[in-house]
Amino acid sequence: MRPFGALEWQIALRYLRSRRREAFISVISTLSLVGIALGVATLIIVMAVMNGFRAELFDKILGVSGHVLLRPIDGPLTDYRAVSERIAAVRGVTRTIPFVEGQALVSGNIGSSGVLVRGLAKEDWDRLDFVSDNILLASGRTFGDGKGAILGSRLARSLGVTVGDVVSLISPDGPVTPFGVTPRVDDYRVDGIFEIGMSEYDASFMYVPLRHAQNFFNEDGTVTAIEVYVEDPDAVDEMRRRIEAAAERPLFIVDWRQRNQTFFSALVVERNVMFIILTLIIIVAALNVISGMIMLVKEKTRDIAILRTIGATRGSIMRIFLIVGLSIGVVGTFAGFVLGTLVALNIEAIRQFVSDLLQTELFSPELYFLSRMPADMDSFETALIVVVALALSLIATIYPAWKAARTDPVVSLKAE
Repeated sequence: MRPFGALEWQIALRYLRSRRREAFISVISTLSLVGIALGVATLIIVMAVMNGFRAELFDKILGVSGHVLLRPIDGPLTDYRAVSERIAAVRGVTRTIPFVEGQALVSGNIGSSGVLVRGLAKEDWDRLDFVSDNILLASGRTFGDGKGAILGSRLARSLGVTVGDVVSLISPDGPVTPFGVTPRVDDYRVDGIFEIGMSEYDASFMYVPLRHAQNFFNEDGTVTAIEVYVEDPDAVDEMRRRIEAAAERPLFIVDWRQRNQTFFSALVVERNVMFIILTLIIIVAALNVISGMIMLVKEKTRDIAILRTIGATRGSIMRIFLIVGLSIGVVGTFAGFVLGTLVALNIEAIRQFVSDLLQTELFSPELYFLSRMPADMDSFETALIVVVALALSLIATIYPAWKAARTDPVVSLKAE
């Protein structure tokens, strides 16, 4: 009899079909299958969402803040143009953006809010495509032409302003008078509103032309820092050495890992812990497979004895019960894979449907930074989940199948 022959499949499938006296065993097998399916689906969905979170946050944070930040050490960056051009010529650097940055209070039609103001030259604004390509509303004017500002969408809503309105920028570091330091107040016309989908930036960033930012923050002829974007963010160590050599002046260099170390490390730890915890669901389902298989073996003791007396080998008996157990594991794993894939690929539509149904916000951008729920299925990770589920199903089936193969037909028939 060849391994997994037609007779073995026929007997195994017969055992899988429910009979009245084996209804309880069938219920346990069904629950085991459902448990494996839910465990695999949950693991696929959670891992896809975790990967999506990391990818979205990585793109948005580094799309706005850059991969390497350069700040002056021994004096102001008055030669920022020359330094930027030298660094931009380094192999692996995609662009450099000098900017002036400062905190201020911005006032609109219905309220005020703290804001992080960034001043960029017109040509640098055009190259900051992650922001400039995500303009929701814009006037016919171009950034840098006149005294205009670009605001985040949430900031604009909190101020009650739109394109064409005027906002007032207030800074406590104003001119010194005989009566003390007076606040500096400057008005800007809203030329555009951007939305990149990350609430932290959409609610707190404001871009103005470089020369106006220099005047407002007393940075005439200089900039606060230079942001450097590179082709491969993971190779930032090698790029730091090249950038430092090309700068030809002392600079304080900070890369994206140092600036976001705690945040991204927490995401990695959370992702790994979630994988381990959710794998326990599959293990519990596999334990149900063991209990169901052991009960099935005890119920089929007489059948096993008869099969042995008519010539079935121990290997054949073991293969029959392996087919029974693995069928539960394979079907459950495949069902879980299909369910998890469908949910992961439509997670945002499902979120919106449930939010509308319950009339509540399930994914608050203020808490989770992003305005939509992302999901990014990794093919290797998904394959690993499927392999782990199948392996656990096989392990759970081995002992009951071995126990069935070790059944002594003489003892079993005497007991009957």
